[in-house]
Amino acid sequence: MTALDLAPVTDPQRLVIALPKGRILKEVMPLFAQCGLIPEPDFQDEDSRKLTFETNLPEVSIIRVRSFDVPTFVAFGAAHLGIAGSDVLMEFEYPEIYAPLDLRVGKCHLAVAEPKAAAATDEPSRWSHVRVATKYPEVTRRHFAARGVQAECIKLNGALELAPQLGLCQRIVDLVSTGATLRANGLVEVERIADVSSRLAVNRTAMKTRPDEIRGWIDRFERASRGP
Repeated sequence: MTALDLAPVTDPQRLVIALPKGRILKEVMPLFAQCGLIPEPDFQDEDSRKLTFETNLPEVSIIRVRSFDVPTFVAFGAAHLGIAGSDVLMEFEYPEIYAPLDLRVGKCHLAVAEPKAAAATDEPSRWSHVRVATKYPEVTRRHFAARGVQAECIKLNGALELAPQLGLCQRIVDLVSTGATLRANGLVEVERIADVSSRLAVNRTAMKTRPDEIRGWIDRFERASRGP
């Protein structure tokens, strides 16, 4: 990254929006277009090593980061706005973040799953202690604690479906969309934790210091999320 790449982020007058890499990004981009915000051509280049991008609006820059990092960039003021899944926002629960708007994209849900054979005789209401592999240890612990169940969470960043197969644990907590990945690995959903969708995340300090500008963007995204 060059000094030129960093210039939009360090300019205090620039509005910085953090976007997540991965599946959500393609669903979010039509909303950006409806908001009148178009990234520079390099943004569409999957081989580009740039992380900071200009837009058609000289006062707005975009940074592209891992989905789990978006809340951190927003909470600590490195970005003023961000797009993050409600699952990630629930995991971190940063008080510095205000998430006023459901963008109605990236819809799925967070669920507990286990091998199909075990689920045939298992009864979740009788659980007192569970060992779970998950990317969401905080959400998982809170969910089970609310039911009086002690959860031992094994933090994994991917390939969760392997954990039961290899004896690491019997259950996982992960995002479920169609359920195809679970079925392909001999797992079934046994408990739904929360519905998930992408939300607009706002830095609370920016909301106070730049209220008209931030509110204007919230309104733009709200209109875009309603569709034509």
